[in-house]
Amino acid sequence: MSSITAAADLSVYLVTDAAASAPRAVLDVIALAVSGGVSAVQIREKTASASELYALVVEASRVIDGRAALLVDDRLDIVLAARQAGARVDGVHLGQSDLPVAAARALLGEHAIVGLTANTPEHLAAVAALPAGTVDYLGLGVIRPTATKPDHPEPLGIDGFARLAATTALPCVAIGGVALGDAAALRAAGAAGLAIVSAIASTADPSEAARAFRAAWAAR
Repeated sequence: MSSITAAADLSVYLVTDAAASAPRAVLDVIALAVSGGVSAVQIREKTASASELYALVVEASRVIDGRAALLVDDRLDIVLAARQAGARVDGVHLGQSDLPVAAARALLGEHAIVGLTANTPEHLAAVAALPAGTVDYLGLGVIRPTATKPDHPEPLGIDGFARLAATTALPCVAIGGVALGDAAALRAAGAAGLAIVSAIASTADPSEAARAFRAAWAAR
């Protein structure tokens, strides 16, 4: 695991979605969520053009101002371009059909966060075969059906998440239909964090929603 990832807090992890955020702008949701205690933000905007995504990432870096880790879904080119422009972008999150994680690591270097979506034992076996330090954390899911990713695989549920998480030493972030009431159970199941879209972005007050997730995660 890279040094930046060892220090990164992935416990309350916002994944952006313009449709879920509407009528608010994505940047407004990010600002509110970070003020409420979100510890990581992944920019995932599948319908944005390259120029739109680049502008959003650069502005998100400014809004976050180092208070949370900033990652970009899929688009390593955007990460590199934003970094070249001086934006603080901590890394990339990749899916199974995206650029190979080894290539992302080679381009980003050791002091970056590289996350990977996984949902089967085969995915975890493939990660285990990679050189140590290639992948920093896994996004395991979906936990339950979610409208923000209509092509999602079969839901794992909390028990399925626990079984998969137990087979890897990598930090595992639960994603997909995660609700506030799941925090304690997922933490007990071995989660290193909760990746949340609608339960923060679609609420009346994303700052308060983030604060509630932070409190629920911290509760013993």
